[in-house]
Amino acid sequence: MSNFCREIITLQLGHYSNFVGTHWWNLQDASLSYDPDSSPGEIQSDVLFREGQTLGGHVTHTPRLIAIDLKGSLRTLRQEGSLYDAREDASAVTWEGSFMMHEETPAEKNPFLEDLDRLDRGETLAEAALYSQPQRSAATVSVDVNSQLARLQKSYRLEGSVRVWSDFLRLHLHPRSISVIHQYNHDGEAHRLEAFGQGEAVLQGPVLEQLEDKLHFFVEECDYLQGFQVLCDLANGFAGLGSKVTEMLQDSYGGRGILTWGLAPVSHPDSTPMKELYHMLNCTLGTLSMASNSSFFCPLTLRGGLGRRPSAPAAFPYLNYDPSLWYHSSSVLALALDALTLPYRLQKDSVPMWQLADSLAVSGRKVVAAYGAVPFPMMQDSSLPDALSACTEALPWRPLSACPEPGDRRLYGQWATLKGYEGQKLTSSLAPGTQPPTPLHSLRNGEDVLESYIRSFYPTSPLALQLVSAPSKLTPPFPRIFTQSLGAQGFLQSQPPPRGSPAPAVSSAPIMASLQSSTALGSWLADMHRGASTLDICRVAPSFLSQGPEMADYKEALEELRLLARCYRDDSMIHSSSEESDDY
Repeated sequence: MSNFCREIITLQLGHYSNFVGTHWWNLQDASLSYDPDSSPGEIQSDVLFREGQTLGGHVTHTPRLIAIDLKGSLRTLRQEGSLYDAREDASAVTWEGSFMMHEETPAEKNPFLEDLDRLDRGETLAEAALYSQPQRSAATVSVDVNSQLARLQKSYRLEGSVRVWSDFLRLHLHPRSISVIHQYNHDGEAHRLEAFGQGEAVLQGPVLEQLEDKLHFFVEECDYLQGFQVLCDLANGFAGLGSKVTEMLQDSYGGRGILTWGLAPVSHPDSTPMKELYHMLNCTLGTLSMASNSSFFCPLTLRGGLGRRPSAPAAFPYLNYDPSLWYHSSSVLALALDALTLPYRLQKDSVPMWQLADSLAVSGRKVVAAYGAVPFPMMQDSSLPDALSACTEALPWRPLSACPEPGDRRLYGQWATLKGYEGQKLTSSLAPGTQPPTPLHSLRNGEDVLESYIRSFYPTSPLALQLVSAPSKLTPPFPRIFTQSLGAQGFLQSQPPPRGSPAPAVSSAPIMASLQSSTALGSWLADMHRGASTLDICRVAPSFLSQGPEMADYKEALEELRLLARCYRDDSMIHSSSEESDDY
């Protein structure tokens, strides 16, 4: 790891955000280098990870992370973790008085967690393809997980066993990382954190004290803190908690970047029309509040819309994922987030959080939209011009914010990232005198190729680019959601495997992602405003405001949302109707 970096503290607020965050941290852990003598890669891991020591003196690397969830959301995971285990041997404790023992059956672990436990005990995973491994210590926890599980290429099918995010967490967390809100339950119908006002009211007393203590711990050990990335549930009461948390960060660390990602699943278990109404209202208030308190706010979802009647979930041509499974949908968003967050995590030419935000959130337009090609469709042993020339009719990415592609509408700013072209050519290798089949094939470097391609769709819009060869490494237990068209490195194969033969396990994936500020967001925000403002909340959902906000504050928030939507209006546009002109 390098000696200088601009550190980032990550906050994950809510169960779905922790699903996405767990996949995202698993991806980071798979690419993390623990060898101090190795040459630094393209990505600077110690931006995210902190170095520490166990009581036995073993060096550890854990995420600089604060994860908040509800009672009953951890299952087999201990809140304080096990890496720095200081529990005393019970046999050394004596007590002469009477006592009563209560025994509780522990939650059953899935095969992946059982294998991790074996590695923690210093055992070797016995498989024919696996070489013998040395005994494992806390210093080599993630090293052995990477080497043994990756070489084993064991296929874990966890779709039926993943109930909470810790069921597929592959790395150790710091004892100060996890915070549990005990006054609300994760499971069951009673005491659920369902409304925005409930979430706002949570951040006080012990919950606030714990958060401040954890923040102080991680901030104090940073030398060059560049900011915070916040992953927050958008459709439940955590939207209100996230609004208060980002407000606190802005008040206490206003000079740092605060990049907030609002997460929403495609569907919720046991949903009802009333719950869907709550989800829409939470998304509306959460978007406005967190955007106001952040450097920028980006909703992330595969849902077809954040209203009560969404269209079909986002479809990707080379993915077979189940939108109803959080384990699946969160893995797709985590892959996209791995590319979207790259600009401020690079070893060279890194862009600070504040600079990334300033390039997109111009003139108060602090809501941005994400798009992604997961995976980026590139043939094995081909070139970037070849791949892009096959996508001349439309850009290869799909909406990741439930906001349609701007099309011929105006872009105020765009940041595009291509990640994972390792082993492929960025330019064409034409023989001298050969006529280039397209203008892209005549360009001399990858940045020019990608810029020329995107400008063919948006000729005059501001554009920033970054290309990183290192792919997203997919190690167990990442779900097997890729089609048989892809090879092991995630590139398209010229010949698919014979019918009936197993597809190769995809071990890495190229990703193209984009963050945009455009007039399309104005229409998206106007639709959000229209859905909430036409609702008689006192009649159809009076309990939503029972714990706040007050009706006057609610109406003021809707007016602020309407004005925010107008910030995205292109004054050169001619509105097609007076209704559109009034609302947007």
